[in-house]
Amino acid sequence: STSVLTVFLGPYLTSVAKAAADPDGFVHPLGIPVRAGSLFAYSVSASIVVAVILMPIVGAAADRTGRKKPLLAAAAYTGAAATAGMFFLDGHRYLLGAFLLIVANASISVSMVLYNAYLPQIAEPEERDAVSSRGWAFGYTSGALVLVLNLILYSGHESFGLTESDAVRICLASAGVWWGAFTLVPLRRLRDRRVAADGEGAVGSGWKQLRETLKDMRRHPLTLSFLLAYLVYN
Repeated sequence: STSVLTVFLGPYLTSVAKAAADPDGFVHPLGIPVRAGSLFAYSVSASIVVAVILMPIVGAAADRTGRKKPLLAAAAYTGAAATAGMFFLDGHRYLLGAFLLIVANASISVSMVLYNAYLPQIAEPEERDAVSSRGWAFGYTSGALVLVLNLILYSGHESFGLTESDAVRICLASAGVWWGAFTLVPLRRLRDRRVAADGEGAVGSGWKQLRETLKDMRRHPLTLSFLLAYLVYN
């Protein structure tokens, strides 16, 4: 989140798209004309749509099987691999960049659903605010550390014998390696709790739960307003 989405990928993917653009400043992913400067924003929007589709399905699968850890590993390492693959984003490969961004950003959303689902298992109700806050604090401290290292590499790329493009691609890839390495911690330490299967498929049950939640949201207008605003913001 810190190195890729906040700092490096937006400007870099835009520069790659502009290099591949036609004389009018458009690229044509899947034959659709998109202004090169808007490709990053459209890709983020597409990743949110993919995540919204996947999260209820994956969440329901985790609830009904109790196997959160394999799903967390799959989501996290899919995202980490996509992020590390951004090292190959050079030349006119804007389609590769958009695809990897969609995969990585949707993957982090799905992995966070599974990560959050462990909180009730590892902390009592009165402990959860503190445990959650510490988790986010450690996460952003780690993200800030790798960002500082990336900024040192980027700002001094000539002294390291690198071009600006090489430095950015290394910074992007390093975030994927960082993500994959720290994912080993929860995979080694957390334990799954098996649940009895009820025979209902994860896809159908996930959407059924989502519909029921949305119906219930009418009793919580402030929460619904916040979620809608958050979706539009993203």
